[in-house]
Amino acid sequence: MPTSARILLCDHGGQLATAVVPLLEAQGLRVEVSEYLRQSLDCLDQGQVDLLIAAPLNQRGLIELETLDQARRSAPAIPLLVTVAGREADEDGKLPMGLPSSALGTSLENGPWDVIRRDAPLEEWRLRIDRLLAEKGRDGKLLELEHRATHDDLTGLLRKNAFGERLSEHFSAAHRHRFELALVLIDLDHFGQVNKQFNHVVGDELIQNVGAGIRASLRTEDVAGRLGGDEFAVLLPYTGRADAVAVVGRLRDAIRHARANTSEGEIPARGSLGFETFNGRDLDTEATLREHAEKALRTAKERGGDQGVYFRNMTP
Repeated sequence: MPTSARILLCDHGGQLATAVVPLLEAQGLRVEVSEYLRQSLDCLDQGQVDLLIAAPLNQRGLIELETLDQARRSAPAIPLLVTVAGREADEDGKLPMGLPSSALGTSLENGPWDVIRRDAPLEEWRLRIDRLLAEKGRDGKLLELEHRATHDDLTGLLRKNAFGERLSEHFSAAHRHRFELALVLIDLDHFGQVNKQFNHVVGDELIQNVGAGIRASLRTEDVAGRLGGDEFAVLLPYTGRADAVAVVGRLRDAIRHARANTSEGEIPARGSLGFETFNGRDLDTEATLREHAEKALRTAKERGGDQGVYFRNMTP
């Protein structure tokens, strides 16, 4: 993390500074706090801001975010990290003001941005800030090419290699700091029959809608990828068994709601899910985590599909 980076903390609601400033300063970052929108805009006009941190506490807060988004679009665009209340942010994918987290995607369009829970561990803050600062200063065309290289064209999810890098990154962090971690592998049921009976256009529509359902089911800190064909994977940082079961249930339901249109009517999707958890101590390697999730996925398939299986619930 660059120690010379200057962070502007837009604490318009008076909710962030006490908790966040010591966290950032402990990382050697220079933090300036602005207490209202006009002060934040003046700081941006003066330049030399490397990262914005803000929190939409209500409907007005979202409007202020859009104003900050317009003000940060100078070249190079200033990255923005949006903070949300932890427990509130996890409930049905909603932000504290009751808006879906996907609303940010249509509100913020002038530079790189990310979302983090205010109660996230220090390691998560470091990862999010590092990624945003790394994007600052890159040429827009280069950034677009990089995005295409790491994200699947059809679903917008991470490609296989990019997902593998994130998994390695989070497994290492979980091992070092004894964080919990869960890995979910997903395979659509009978997808080959769709392409045989209809065509790849129908198959692509189904894959695209499944990908959208997966994205909509995840929390702000989760990571999703398309590993190829009809295979997907989801990484759940800081997630133990109970929470992983809840997320897998949401993923299964989201897949069930995905549809593709044909001349014979709608085709529903179904998926098998296998998952394993890691508490920072009980698995030796990332490969073991993958292997256990793959075995659970095969078991879900063997049991008829359209279900999730937890590796540690499997009978020997």
